[in-house]
Amino acid sequence: MYRFKAIIFDCDGTLADTERDGHRPAFNAAFAEAGLDWHWDQDRYGELLAVTGGKERIAFFMDQEGLTPAPGRDREALIAALHQAKTRHYLALLRTGAIPLRPGVLRLLREARAAGIRLAIATTTTPENVTVLLDQCGEPGLRDWFEVIAAGDVVPRKKPAPDIFELTLAQLGLAACDCVAVEDSQAGARAALGAGLKGLVVTLSAYTEGEDFTGVPLVVERLGGPGEPAGARRGDLGGADWVDLGVLARVHGLAYPPG
Repeated sequence: MYRFKAIIFDCDGTLADTERDGHRPAFNAAFAEAGLDWHWDQDRYGELLAVTGGKERIAFFMDQEGLTPAPGRDREALIAALHQAKTRHYLALLRTGAIPLRPGVLRLLREARAAGIRLAIATTTTPENVTVLLDQCGEPGLRDWFEVIAAGDVVPRKKPAPDIFELTLAQLGLAACDCVAVEDSQAGARAALGAGLKGLVVTLSAYTEGEDFTGVPLVVERLGGPGEPAGARRGDLGGADWVDLGVLARVHGLAYPPG
């Protein structure tokens, strides 16, 4: 029925709005635990999100601020320890069920599964961050719906490099033209486009409202659903009120027309 065979989702900001109220406070808790007076408020964290990857974000912040480890402390070891602590705090928060899936995500996942559309995740966050989120969202067995979960340091370069999408496509055994991607950030969109995924939908998150999504055929506020329209910012929904498989098929058809 549909010309595309799989949907590849980002995780943070796409499946759930995890950045502002999940990762950011977890970073701050890790800094405090280590006795550091570093603190990332909402605005500063928004700026730091231009750097993908938690360890990379800490390193960038240290460079920006001219921060160095205490004498005798190795910089890379400090960054790794801070990131490990941050992950622990973040997972503890996830396990409380405090971070739900974004509106329309579970609806679209159910529609895809019922239609035989394969599901995958391509993200720069750590694998455990993804699986715990999926396990705590209230849908039993949700992680098993995803055939591929490509996450973390499994590729040499993180988004906006296309590596994580290229790995996901290889593990699915599909070409880019067989898939639609759902992202939330400029870095993620560039990564998807760089891997040849022109069938792309961006759902804006708390930190990506003002980013430039040149080349993305459809940008919406959310996937949406009954009583909660998607709110198209670029492109159009073809008469639909929210992003469903029909809308994804339309986006895919615009990117890969027959012939």
